[in-house]
Amino acid sequence: MENQEKELTVGTRVEHDRYGEGFVCKNTLTSYDIIFERGGKMTFSKTNIFRDIKILDEVEDTSNESKLTLDEVESVLNTILQRYSGVQQVVDIANHWKGGTLVMKPGNDSQPKELPIETFFHKIVMLRDRLRVLEQNINSHKILDDQDKVNLQQYITRIYGSLTTFNVLFKDKKDYFVGVGGGKKDDDE
Repeated sequence: MENQEKELTVGTRVEHDRYGEGFVCKNTLTSYDIIFERGGKMTFSKTNIFRDIKILDEVEDTSNESKLTLDEVESVLNTILQRYSGVQQVVDIANHWKGGTLVMKPGNDSQPKELPIETFFHKIVMLRDRLRVLEQNINSHKILDDQDKVNLQQYITRIYGSLTTFNVLFKDKKDYFVGVGGGKKDDDE
């Protein structure tokens, strides 16, 4: 069977030139969701999937066998993500923010926007994790010279510094954003 006709099963290990190794985490009617070590979760159309990736290790279709429980799948995914993608441990929101609401009130008479503070916190943590993956990609880049890597790293450090305001949301200081100042407390905290 040619690659173009092959159906990838969940768990199949693949490789992409830009995003590195990954595995199929979802197979829909028209697309595949793949989690890569660099780049995170991405969706590829089934019509051109084999133009972008190559198969490293196929997993047999187990649709007729017993299904994994959600806890088992979550455990496997956590292990893979921690090992290969630079995603760190679970980050907790500070207790006094749990159940809170973030209210964004416009300067005019427009309607304010409210959202659960945990949703906002989750976005901040995702941003931080993606910055860490970007750092890893820069540091391991084969074409960038050392000076280019240092210059790009300085920009990322400044971004971290701009985000220190959000440190008040984190339960543990070890999870804080640290900018150029090296961990000095932000005035907004």
